[in-house]
Amino acid sequence: MQVILMDKVVNLGNLGDVVKVKDGYARNFLIPTGRARRATQASMEAFAAQKAELERVAAEKLADAQRRGEKLEGASVTVSHKAGVDGRLFGSVTNADIADALKAQGHDVVKAEIRLPEGPFKAIGEYPVVLGLHHDVTANITVVVVGEQ
Repeated sequence: MQVILMDKVVNLGNLGDVVKVKDGYARNFLIPTGRARRATQASMEAFAAQKAELERVAAEKLADAQRRGEKLEGASVTVSHKAGVDGRLFGSVTNADIADALKAQGHDVVKAEIRLPEGPFKAIGEYPVVLGLHHDVTANITVVVVGEQ
Protein backbone atom coordinates (compact mmCIF):
# COMPACT_ATOMS: atom_id res chain seq x y z
CA MET A 1 0.00 0.00 0.00
CA GLN A 2 1.26 3.48 -0.82
CA VAL A 3 0.98 6.09 1.93
CA ILE A 4 1.93 9.73 2.41
CA LEU A 5 3.86 10.28 5.64
CA MET A 6 2.35 13.03 7.79
CA ASP A 7 5.31 13.00 10.21
CA LYS A 8 8.85 11.65 10.29
CA VAL A 9 8.84 7.89 10.84
CA VAL A 10 12.09 6.20 11.87
CA ASN A 11 13.52 3.86 9.21
CA LEU A 12 10.74 4.80 6.79
CA GLY A 13 10.89 8.44 5.70
CA ASN A 14 10.25 12.10 6.38
CA LEU A 15 7.21 14.37 6.22
CA GLY A 16 5.64 14.29 2.77
CA ASP A 17 7.39 11.18 1.46
CA VAL A 18 5.25 8.73 -0.49
CA VAL A 19 6.36 5.24 0.52
CA LYS A 20 5.19 1.70 -0.10
CA VAL A 21 4.57 -0.28 3.08
CA LYS A 22 2.86 -3.54 3.93
CA ASP A 23 -0.91 -3.28 4.16
CA GLY A 24 -1.12 -4.37 7.81
CA TYR A 25 1.54 -1.86 8.92
CA ALA A 26 -0.39 0.94 7.25
CA ARG A 27 -3.87 -0.13 8.41
CA ASN A 28 -2.93 -1.09 11.96
CA PHE A 29 -0.26 1.46 12.90
CA LEU A 30 0.52 4.31 10.52
CA ILE A 31 -2.99 5.44 9.59
CA PRO A 32 -4.68 5.06 13.03
CA THR A 33 -1.88 6.99 14.79
CA GLY A 34 -2.06 9.79 12.22
CA ARG A 35 1.46 9.27 10.91
CA ALA A 36 0.29 8.52 7.38
CA ARG A 37 -2.60 8.71 4.91
CA ARG A 38 -3.41 6.58 1.89
CA ALA A 39 -1.70 7.98 -1.19
CA THR A 40 -4.78 8.75 -3.30
CA GLN A 41 -4.96 11.68 -5.68
CA ALA A 42 -7.33 13.57 -3.36
CA SER A 43 -5.16 13.04 -0.28
CA MET A 44 -2.03 14.12 -2.18
CA GLU A 45 -3.75 17.37 -3.19
CA ALA A 46 -4.96 17.92 0.38
CA PHE A 47 -1.46 17.28 1.69
CA ALA A 48 0.03 19.80 -0.76
CA ALA A 49 -2.41 22.41 0.54
CA GLN A 50 -1.50 21.88 4.19
CA LYS A 51 2.20 21.01 3.81
CA ALA A 52 3.40 24.38 5.13
CA GLU A 53 1.26 24.04 8.27
CA LEU A 54 2.49 20.49 8.90
CA GLU A 55 6.12 21.59 8.48
CA ARG A 56 5.57 24.44 10.94
CA VAL A 57 4.07 22.04 13.51
CA ALA A 58 6.96 19.60 13.03
CA ALA A 59 9.48 22.42 13.51
CA GLU A 60 7.71 23.49 16.73
CA LYS A 61 7.83 19.92 18.06
CA LEU A 62 11.54 19.70 17.26
CA ALA A 63 12.27 23.06 18.95
CA ASP A 64 10.31 22.01 22.04
CA ALA A 65 12.18 18.69 22.20
CA GLN A 66 15.54 20.47 21.85
CA ARG A 67 14.64 22.88 24.66
CA ARG A 68 13.61 19.99 26.92
CA GLY A 69 16.76 18.06 25.94
CA GLU A 70 19.04 20.93 26.92
CA LYS A 71 17.31 21.14 30.29
CA LEU A 72 17.54 17.39 30.91
CA GLU A 73 21.03 16.70 29.56
CA GLY A 74 23.33 15.47 32.34
CA ALA A 75 20.57 15.46 34.96
CA SER A 76 20.63 12.95 37.78
CA VAL A 77 17.61 11.40 39.45
CA THR A 78 17.49 9.17 42.54
CA VAL A 79 14.96 6.37 42.84
CA SER A 80 14.62 4.46 46.10
CA HIS A 81 13.25 0.96 46.12
CA LYS A 82 13.08 -1.84 48.65
CA ALA A 83 16.23 -3.98 48.49
CA GLY A 84 17.84 -6.93 50.19
CA VAL A 85 21.20 -6.97 51.94
CA ASP A 86 22.96 -8.22 48.79
CA GLY A 87 21.87 -5.13 46.79
CA ARG A 88 19.20 -6.83 44.71
CA LEU A 89 15.84 -5.11 44.54
CA PHE A 90 12.54 -6.64 45.55
CA GLY A 91 10.91 -5.90 42.21
CA SER A 92 12.52 -3.56 39.71
CA VAL A 93 12.86 0.08 38.69
CA THR A 94 10.99 0.64 35.43
CA ASN A 95 10.64 3.55 33.04
CA ALA A 96 7.42 4.54 34.85
CA ASP A 97 9.34 4.89 38.14
CA ILE A 98 11.99 7.01 36.43
CA ALA A 99 9.33 9.19 34.77
CA ASP A 100 7.63 9.76 38.15
CA ALA A 101 10.95 10.74 39.73
CA LEU A 102 11.70 13.17 36.89
CA LYS A 103 8.21 14.69 37.18
CA ALA A 104 8.82 15.17 40.91
CA GLN A 105 11.92 17.21 39.96
CA GLY A 106 9.80 19.35 37.64
CA HIS A 107 10.72 17.85 34.26
CA ASP A 108 8.04 17.13 31.66
CA VAL A 109 8.74 13.50 30.67
CA VAL A 110 6.43 10.63 29.77
CA LYS A 111 7.44 7.02 30.32
CA ALA A 112 7.46 6.21 26.58
CA GLU A 113 10.41 8.61 26.13
CA ILE A 114 12.62 6.64 28.54
CA ARG A 115 14.68 3.99 26.78
CA LEU A 116 15.79 0.96 28.79
CA PRO A 117 17.26 -1.43 26.18
CA GLU A 118 18.40 -3.98 28.80
CA GLY A 119 15.09 -3.81 30.62
CA PRO A 120 14.27 -2.59 34.12
CA PHE A 121 16.96 -2.19 36.78
CA LYS A 122 17.03 -5.00 39.34
CA ALA A 123 19.97 -3.96 41.53
CA ILE A 124 21.23 -0.97 43.46
CA GLY A 125 23.60 1.20 41.45
CA GLU A 126 24.10 4.09 39.07
CA TYR A 127 22.81 3.65 35.53
CA PRO A 128 23.08 5.80 32.39
CA VAL A 129 19.70 6.25 30.68
CA VAL A 130 18.86 7.74 27.29
CA LEU A 131 15.67 9.74 26.82
CA GLY A 132 14.25 9.80 23.29
CA LEU A 133 12.47 13.16 23.29
CA HIS A 134 12.08 13.32 19.50
CA HIS A 135 13.28 11.36 16.48
CA ASP A 136 16.34 13.61 16.29
CA VAL A 137 16.75 14.62 19.95
CA THR A 138 18.06 12.49 22.79
CA ALA A 139 19.19 13.40 26.30
CA ASN A 140 21.46 11.42 28.59
CA ILE A 141 20.65 11.27 32.30
CA THR A 142 21.89 9.24 35.25
CA VAL A 143 19.56 7.18 37.40
CA VAL A 144 20.80 6.33 40.88
CA VAL A 145 18.95 3.40 42.42
CA VAL A 146 19.23 3.28 46.22
CA GLY A 147 17.85 0.72 48.62
CA GLU A 148 15.42 1.48 51.39
CA GLN A 149 14.86 -0.65 54.44
